[in-house]
Amino acid sequence: MERYEIETFLALAEELHFTRTAERLLVSPGRVSQTIKKLERRIGGTLFERNNRRVALTPVGRQLHAELLPAYQRVQQAVANASAACRGLAGVLRVGFTAPWSGDLIVRAADVLNSRYPHCTVELQEVTYNAAIVALQSEDVDLVVAEPPVEDPAITVGPVVFSEPRALLVPADHPLAAQESVSLEDLAVLPLITAVGVSRAWRDAFFPRRTPQGRPIRHGPAAVGWQEVLSLVGVGKGATVASVRARHYHGRPDIVYVPFRDAPPVDYALMWRDAGCTAELRAFISTVLEFVPEAVGRT
Repeated sequence: MERYEIETFLALAEELHFTRTAERLLVSPGRVSQTIKKLERRIGGTLFERNNRRVALTPVGRQLHAELLPAYQRVQQAVANASAACRGLAGVLRVGFTAPWSGDLIVRAADVLNSRYPHCTVELQEVTYNAAIVALQSEDVDLVVAEPPVEDPAITVGPVVFSEPRALLVPADHPLAAQESVSLEDLAVLPLITAVGVSRAWRDAFFPRRTPQGRPIRHGPAAVGWQEVLSLVGVGKGATVASVRARHYHGRPDIVYVPFRDAPPVDYALMWRDAGCTAELRAFISTVLEFVPEAVGRT
């Protein structure tokens, strides 16, 4: 396929209107029609259903669009990356984080990146755990440091930059607060304060329904943000799960962080959109990893 055929097909598949497609491509509607007919002859089937009232993709057209669009986007990104490499890195990277220590890491890496590439800057954005992936999907940020798992196959979960011991957050006046550690079985003691809007995989990882021995875990109120979760725990509505390290940033007199002795750590990983991995983003990821030599994953 020629480049103009690909671009014409993709534009028409989006616009579903010959005149608008022609205006977008700066050609005549007749040229758009001729290009599509030529492409259909080459493929051996109809790609669009068209009449006086509507234009729609055929099943074959939908299949071609689904397979062709990601490949075309990768080609465009490769060309853009090569161009950026030639002219030097420049632009703004928007980086989100769910934990304050991740924000500290981003600031240090951003300073180094800017010293190397003065025209490349980093903007920080704090996001809640239930909004981090949405921010990536909607392209509000280019990279996040957040807790896996992620279900979206279009998002790459890269190196783990922090792996923190897990804790159970309980009201300060609860008997569990006096213990040196707790077990995963103790999740059945108090209702679990959960997060609104997280994926099923994430919810199962942090807010399970049963303990390892099969005891049911009650779910209490749910909250959107971290401060709301802490408030619910502080007034005795239940317990929740976080990293032990969070107590240094979110300590409260009405909450005690009790470490688990048998739970896996809470990981914080770099995540980005597959289609949005630019030369600038790769340079920043590499810079971040200079501060985390033990990071696990790939770039």
